[in-house]
Amino acid sequence: MRWFSASSAAGKSAVLAASVLSGTAYSTPVSSTSRHVSARAFPDSPTGGYTPGVVECPSGNLVRAASGGISNEETEWVKERHKETNVALTSFLNRASMVDFDIATFLNDGKETPNIGIAFSGGGYRAMLNGAGVFAAVDSRTTGANKAGHMGGLLQSATYIAGLSGGSWMMGSLVVNNFTTVEKLQNDKDLWDLKNSILAPEGALSILDTTSYYNELRNQVDDKRKAGFDPSLTDYWGLALARQFISNNGGAAVTYSSISKTDTFKKAQMPFPIVVADGRHPGELVISTNATVFEFNPFEMGSFDPTLYAFSKLQYIGTNVTNGKPDDSKRCIRGFDNAGFILGTSSSLFNIGLLNLQSYGLTGILKKFAESVLGTLNKNDADIADYSPNPFHGVHPEINPSANTRELTLVDGGLDGQNVPLHPLIQPARALDIIFAVDSSADVVNWPNGTSLVATYERSLSPMQNRTAFPAIPDVNTFVNLGLNKRPTFFGCDAKNITKMESAPYPPLIVYIPNHPYTTYSNTSTMQMKYERSQRNDIIQNGYNVMTMGNGTVDAEWAACAGCAIVRRGEERRGLTQTDQCKKCFQRYCWDGTRASTVPKESVVEQYSILIASKTSGANRKKKTSKTVSQKAEKLKETLTSVFNCGPEDDDGDGVIEKEEKGFSACASRKMSSRVKDATKKVTESIGLRLRARSGQQERRRRVRRRSMRN
Repeated sequence: MRWFSASSAAGKSAVLAASVLSGTAYSTPVSSTSRHVSARAFPDSPTGGYTPGVVECPSGNLVRAASGGISNEETEWVKERHKETNVALTSFLNRASMVDFDIATFLNDGKETPNIGIAFSGGGYRAMLNGAGVFAAVDSRTTGANKAGHMGGLLQSATYIAGLSGGSWMMGSLVVNNFTTVEKLQNDKDLWDLKNSILAPEGALSILDTTSYYNELRNQVDDKRKAGFDPSLTDYWGLALARQFISNNGGAAVTYSSISKTDTFKKAQMPFPIVVADGRHPGELVISTNATVFEFNPFEMGSFDPTLYAFSKLQYIGTNVTNGKPDDSKRCIRGFDNAGFILGTSSSLFNIGLLNLQSYGLTGILKKFAESVLGTLNKNDADIADYSPNPFHGVHPEINPSANTRELTLVDGGLDGQNVPLHPLIQPARALDIIFAVDSSADVVNWPNGTSLVATYERSLSPMQNRTAFPAIPDVNTFVNLGLNKRPTFFGCDAKNITKMESAPYPPLIVYIPNHPYTTYSNTSTMQMKYERSQRNDIIQNGYNVMTMGNGTVDAEWAACAGCAIVRRGEERRGLTQTDQCKKCFQRYCWDGTRASTVPKESVVEQYSILIASKTSGANRKKKTSKTVSQKAEKLKETLTSVFNCGPEDDDGDGVIEKEEKGFSACASRKMSSRVKDATKKVTESIGLRLRARSGQQERRRRVRRRSMRN
């Protein structure tokens, strides 16, 4: 696949610029060869289906205190993983063209191997697709990813990956399906097919198929209820997600803990995958300073937070326990940790979509049927996932607010403001050197502006931090005014400037990777549930270019600069001085503490209209020196003027012609909005006509049948 494209050049500028106003992206068709991805994680539920089953309990406690750090199983796994990452990182750094840096000596001096993590933010399908592009960019198995200027091999060099909401869909789908590649999932016949919403998978007119779909979901959830468990909307949401992301029609018996039993994981040939969610009592408000952040990994579920500080064996959640001991040693539960249910938990905010089915194409009889399926559930707590019986009942009652209840409810991991799942990766017990933070949040007009990093930094200053430290992060206005929301930025470049507990390791350096347009406007709405194949592939391609900075055409030394960031903590521990190349890289990419907190003068639309012109001029494979950035921007405005009949105007009614770009953008925005409304009206009318036509046909058939019966 050719990952970088010049498809956003002058001929398509009008569509590109209009798309940022409407929140959609321009589509470039790509070839798609159908394949099937093989399932990797096991159907580990003892019932052979979605319902958890009874098994005999293992010896010992099911819960441990977090005071011992990570689990023994994870500790041993990490040792094996570092043997793999050491080889992969040597290859990556050599390809990155680091100058005057002795890679072999650094990585083989008997000291700590650089410990790398990658975090993929939430943000629905936008985050899933942008994250997929980044994942493809850092995966050495992706076609062309190991060429000069690319970032292939960084994934193979990473010890940990973490996902939240849409980021967890992407990560979970890749991990559960044979640790496959993004390319294979794009070309698979069934998976990652986003043309229809999973809430109305066959479309509004295919009543029979969609009815069967909801019937099957209801039967699976009813079976879980009959087995004695309390289902929630997340059960339906997770089952629906699984059909789009997990092979074998959603793999109803596939569990997240079964990842630990597969050969690829046991041989440490993949990173350690973590999914993040937040704890919340029904009706409680979640804010970043008081939420208990839970993680799910192949071995355990739990939290390092001071409001729990414990972990339970993931394989046996669903078991009635008191202070970690099964109430009945002959009766433990396995299969509760359904893979789709865990991915649904991290994105439970989307449960609300199930309560607004009409907006996703369900109407009339079909809508009533779907609502009847969901009608037995409590809609006042629509966003929760029910993990009762509480795995932490009786655990640490002096600090755990849920210790005295059998109930445990979790919610979308981004509801505490930390939409990039950094929390499990900044824990001192994991001792990471660097985290690549991929942010696909919808902070302003569906683009990120650093809000998530600010939330994590503020939490690190509160009592909830529990010995974690985090680099200083500026306010969101500074992000925008300094352009930190448009390019990679390093935070925490000098570990000595970060306050930490005396015995704790240096906190990781953060490499912030914000979603922004290179080849398409990827700022689609978080609640957009359908994507044509071409749009899906365009956003994935754009994510690839975000991570590679246009395959190094924006900055030919970007891969080397990323390498400089990777080795920095190791240099600091060894007392080594940076090379001249790395010093220059840090001057370019490190936030130096400058703040610019005034409200940005330009609107977000204007920033990204200018950005797409400059990025396309700098990132084309065939560099064109005859046109400057300003000339391309001028061409963009000329094209839009002809399409929308826009130009300089009095934007605020004071009788004075405003700055040209401001009036131009306002005009285009108004006319684009009008066109979208007109198009929406036409589609609605068309659907109405089709429904009425179908209804008329059905009525005529009924009349014919009645006449034949009388005869």
